[in-house]
Amino acid sequence: MGIRVIKTALAALAAIYTAAYFDLSPPLSAGILAILGVEVTRMKGLKSSLVRFVAAVLGLFLASILFVTLGFHIWAVSLFILVTFPLLARFQLKDGIVTSSVIVFHIFDHGEVTTALIRNEIMLLLAGLGWATIINLIYMPTEEKRLAAMRSETERLFGEIFRQMAHTLRDPAHVWDGNELLEAHKAIDHGIIRAAVSRENRFGRGERYWEVYFLMRKYQLDSIQQMLVLLAFVYESVPQGEQIAELLESLMDDVKSDVYEGKVEERLTALENEFRSMDLPQTRKEFEVRASLFQLCRELERYLATAKRSKRKKSHVRDSKAIQ
Repeated sequence: MGIRVIKTALAALAAIYTAAYFDLSPPLSAGILAILGVEVTRMKGLKSSLVRFVAAVLGLFLASILFVTLGFHIWAVSLFILVTFPLLARFQLKDGIVTSSVIVFHIFDHGEVTTALIRNEIMLLLAGLGWATIINLIYMPTEEKRLAAMRSETERLFGEIFRQMAHTLRDPAHVWDGNELLEAHKAIDHGIIRAAVSRENRFGRGERYWEVYFLMRKYQLDSIQQMLVLLAFVYESVPQGEQIAELLESLMDDVKSDVYEGKVEERLTALENEFRSMDLPQTRKEFEVRASLFQLCRELERYLATAKRSKRKKSHVRDSKAIQ
């Protein structure tokens, strides 16, 4: 049983008892409103309750005017829908359409508009949406363990991708299915979503470490994809390829490093300078391979630059997990 189901049950129970205590009619409607108001994050729950309350009050106001003016006819309900629903959508209140409809149908069912009835409907809204908001604010499961697991999985996949790339540079005939690349995309996308959930549960306060981390990995994965494209043009083993393979193998461990030390960047700069000092290629095949390797180095440089920009000082990182 999920935590959201438990929270929904508690909110509905509390709302129904509250409505019954204040002699609101019908009390079960407060439970329905509470069910509608429970959301997956604190921020979303607060916004949802506010939107639903405003939409319901606006719908109550418009419906009262229509019913008093035109009478309590079924076609008047259709007219209410035609007028109110587009209006709510225009003012970004479409999430409150169902809530508004629940309240309006109560009015229609009574066949009259009175001060006592309007007070009853507003109190039902406060009881239902109020308890939904309270339950949302009281407890939300932490995302830290899940995010840490996603980070570990992403780093493992990055390490495996670098290992496969190094293997290909040493043996161009090596065949790799690229499954880790697809899994890395999924892990990062999921991480970005869960990081947003974690931030909404804190109302945007505190560090944005997880969002920065997974966005950084997304940019780095773009660089890795470009490296793989260039790697496809390296169809024979050359000494320069062996040197780049060693750099990639270094990244297998550095991707999990606590700090960005820049050692791979220094080795990469030295390697690029060495490339420039070499004699020009003697054959077209050698030219194509070395050109691809040089461009691969540029993409690797972009990968490292992304890590360097995103790295945070140890004193500012909650779990001392910097980005490489």
